Amino acid sequence: MIFDPSADERLDRAFMALADPVRRGIIARLSRGSATVNELAEPFQITKQAVSKHIQVLEAAGLVTRTRDAQRRPVHLAPAQLEALTAWIDRYRLIHEQQFRSLDALLATERGNDAAPTEPGPDAGSPRKAQES
Repeated sequence: MIFDPSADERLDRAFMALADPVRRGIIARLSRGSATVNELAEPFQITKQAVSKHIQVLEAAGLVTRTRDAQRRPVHLAPAQLEALTAWIDRYRLIHEQQFRSLDALLATERGNDAAPTEPGPDAGSPRKAQES
């Protein structure tokens, strides 16, 4: 694996940005489409200036971008950076899933070795007895 310090810094900035519930709320809202600062501020009990600062943190982390549309300055989700976070998480999720599959296989093998063969009872093969149960 190649070590890329700038990739680690981007991950750090993104995860730090997502550590705040207001910023996660902004990301959730932007997942439905672009919005202005005023629209993003509506559900929060904080000032528009505070929301703007949260957007600046998200922008520095590469999670959102802003464009200019006449006097409107909509904020957009940056899916590429979110995909990079997802890829990083998935890499470790897949490693752990493989470890759990290996453990499951080992446990299944152990259960098979520990199971003592039992003699079926006189009614074990009887369809009638199975229906009555």
